[in-house]
Amino acid sequence: MRKKTAFRAIFTIALGVGLVGCNNSKNYKNSSRATGWDINSKDGGFQYDTDYEEQEPAPGLVFVEGGTFTMGQVQDDVMHDWNNTPTQQHIQSFYMDETEVTNQMYLEYLDWLKRVFPPTEQNYRNIYYGAVPDTLVWRNRLGYNETMVNNYLRHPAYAQYPVVGVSWVQAVEFSKWRTDRVNEKQLVESGYISEETLYKTEAGATFNTETYINAPSRVYGGNTEMTQSGKKSQKLTQSTDSLGNSTSKQYVQRKDGVLYPEYRLPTEAEWEYAALGLVGIRDYNIYRGRKKYPWDGRYTRSGDLRKQGDQLANFKQGAGDYGGIAGWSDDGADITAPVMSYEANDFGLYDMAGNVAEWVADVYRPIVDDEFNDFNYYRGNVYTENAINEDGTVQIVGADGIKYDTLSTGRVVARNLPGEIVQKPITEDETYMRTNFSKSDNRDFRDGDKSSSRYYQPFQDIDDSSKRMYNSPNFDRIAIGDTTQAKPKYDDKERTTLISDDVRVYKGGSWRDRAYWLDPAQRRFFPQDMATDYIGFRNAMSKVGSKSMDNVKRARSN
Repeated sequence: MRKKTAFRAIFTIALGVGLVGCNNSKNYKNSSRATGWDINSKDGGFQYDTDYEEQEPAPGLVFVEGGTFTMGQVQDDVMHDWNNTPTQQHIQSFYMDETEVTNQMYLEYLDWLKRVFPPTEQNYRNIYYGAVPDTLVWRNRLGYNETMVNNYLRHPAYAQYPVVGVSWVQAVEFSKWRTDRVNEKQLVESGYISEETLYKTEAGATFNTETYINAPSRVYGGNTEMTQSGKKSQKLTQSTDSLGNSTSKQYVQRKDGVLYPEYRLPTEAEWEYAALGLVGIRDYNIYRGRKKYPWDGRYTRSGDLRKQGDQLANFKQGAGDYGGIAGWSDDGADITAPVMSYEANDFGLYDMAGNVAEWVADVYRPIVDDEFNDFNYYRGNVYTENAINEDGTVQIVGADGIKYDTLSTGRVVARNLPGEIVQKPITEDETYMRTNFSKSDNRDFRDGDKSSSRYYQPFQDIDDSSKRMYNSPNFDRIAIGDTTQAKPKYDDKERTTLISDDVRVYKGGSWRDRAYWLDPAQRRFFPQDMATDYIGFRNAMSKVGSKSMDNVKRARSN
């Protein structure tokens, strides 16, 4: 009898604690823990999306759960590059393109530019032509590749092949465009703007995500009818409180959780982590052994009985062997192959070895400075801020305010597009008394490779341009305000290195590379202005919120 009574008492206490916990959770869902005031009251006050659960994958992306890993070469460095010494790094969770960006995806970008900024108009001509990939990268002085020159980018037979001939600069601009188009679609699906708005865009009335967040009434060229064209927006505009004042959120803000973070190029650390897919060899809290390639094992051929002997990636097997013997091809391709032609790695990512190498965001340096930072490592930060008018409003690029750059290759590209917010370097006001950053451009921060400098001295004056660490060629980038193409100035001086603040890392082997370069740890660099027939790219997106999707599932179940 005493046991039953004790059991009932324990059960009652546990139930009461559970109810209190549930009630507290329920009470604080729509009321403030700070003040006790109501949240999302119909009478006004603080409005916040308390039902937000988790960032959904944006179009084309798959989830990559972050973690710790050994970045760099864990096998013998037979090339003796000494630029990928192993370092321990930690990567936050993020999303990454399931495949490389394809010709079809890039053509959608070109089509949009051509419709909105017709190249037939003198003021917009270089916007479109500056974005077109360089198809002449296929030419070879002792090879016949004119078929690829004329067809690879635009012919539907190559629609699902990875785009090539794209410079790092062009890849970054595609990423910005993709961000805006996806977020514009998000506003349509959320009911804030109508779908018809998407197809009414003109040169002076475009949508930009940052402009929408910072100055929503000035997107679409200030046409508020377009920003208020959705059913939800119109309904909210009509709602009023007891005093007759509008209580609606006419524009979406970051706190609403509707807009995605930006599409961008992955960092080198993110790309290498994602390519390795170490999650496949995880045993509790350790990794079982080491992985040389994105797949298990030490070899490039499949050990599966159904596919035994087949190559697991598209690469060059040997001199004059890009695809194998006719009738039985080693890897199914001689140049690039359609995306998803080979099995995905353990994160669900395709072609993280072979097919095309890929641009990443980082500026190249021989040393990864893990002593200063081992969390989300990235070299290339250039901090900017919004330019502000005298009346306190942000400066928006107008149709007649487009700035162009002449790159080292002679190509003219748009530095900004109408509808974007003008950016400027941060000033001393932002760096004063800060310990985490002290200037706008941090690409050369702690280079750490002074011993390879031409004029190495333990305490060299890095501000002396004649004794700079990396004696790379100088190519003047001439900013022009009209469509007159400026001739680039070539550097005819003797130089000791190609390394500069304008060379970027690219990762992964390609259809032109031997198996050695399929190792995700390998690092190479190329000028950011130039393009090749073997470098493509894919996008990434930072994940906001929980590190693991399992944490979200547990929270939802509770």
